Amino acid sequence: MLILGIESSCDETAVSLVENGRKIISNVVSSQEKIHAQYFGVVPELASRAHLENINYVFEKALGNAKIGIKPKDLESVEAVSVTAGPGLMGSLLLGWTFARTLSFIYNKPLVPVNHLEGHVFSSMLEYPELKPPFLALVVSGGHTELVIVKDFGKYKVLGRTRDDAAGEAFDKVAKLLNLTYPGGPVIENRAKDGNPEAVKFTRPYMWANWDFSFSGIKTAVVYHVRDNTKKTGFTAEQINDICASFQSAVVDTLVDKTIAAAKKFNLNKIVACGGVAANGFLRESFIKKGAESKMNIFIPARNLCTDNAAMIASVGYYKYKSKKSKYNINNFPEPNLEIKDWK
Repeated sequence: MLILGIESSCDETAVSLVENGRKIISNVVSSQEKIHAQYFGVVPELASRAHLENINYVFEKALGNAKIGIKPKDLESVEAVSVTAGPGLMGSLLLGWTFARTLSFIYNKPLVPVNHLEGHVFSSMLEYPELKPPFLALVVSGGHTELVIVKDFGKYKVLGRTRDDAAGEAFDKVAKLLNLTYPGGPVIENRAKDGNPEAVKFTRPYMWANWDFSFSGIKTAVVYHVRDNTKKTGFTAEQINDICASFQSAVVDTLVDKTIAAAKKFNLNKIVACGGVAANGFLRESFIKKGAESKMNIFIPARNLCTDNAAMIASVGYYKYKSKKSKYNINNFPEPNLEIKDWK
């Protein structure tokens, strides 16, 4: 069964074709990173305009890359159209939603609304054909940090989420504080490779009373460290590398240790780490190392599947459509604050 996926929740315009929820036939992503870099963050109006300019081109390219005879004017072999329904930026969501709804109407294809966070969870299934629920998922990105038990396809229990800044958001804010470039995650990771993670003793914000996360404190600690140690000449490159390494180590320790502890608590031996921050090499290495020590099976998608893409949306779309629990009404609209919920 071939599912068309469309993703436009933030600043990536993406279209994909996925077979049976696991095999990627085509996956095209158009990034807006250069547009937003000068503003050190995503500008919603600019993001919406870029989606409008790019979505038809990305759609045609995805179908052309499929190499199975699909043309933009012929979606006969596509069973259903899946699209991100939230969470995300309303303007960005509406562009993808409207495009998908139009295709659904013109070609008489079922429309399957998909939660973006579910997409990140299912991205692991594109990488690991053997992976099946139940497992524990850490969804960690620029806008979200959540621990979710995936009990079955479409059945979830959210254990905890960030109370303030998401992990990826903290990376961006610290990068801006250090006058580094946007997006902050990759540049901090690169600078950290040449730094000492023990140079600055940042406290790990574990919050063991529950399974929630909080990264505003570690961000503030970096602010105070910079304020109290900055001289007229500023920091040297070596000092910046040390701050990056120390900050990254504190965030990664918190994410990995708390996730493994939750897996033990709820008797789960499979952990999925997904979302944009899961592309971080230090986090990936830490999960693999500590997971092995705890006898956990760790599943982390390839880096290009950690960041926003439409293949993950098509994967969810397949299982949701197959479950016959995909409820779509022509009058429905995307939900910017959509939460992970059971399929009903």
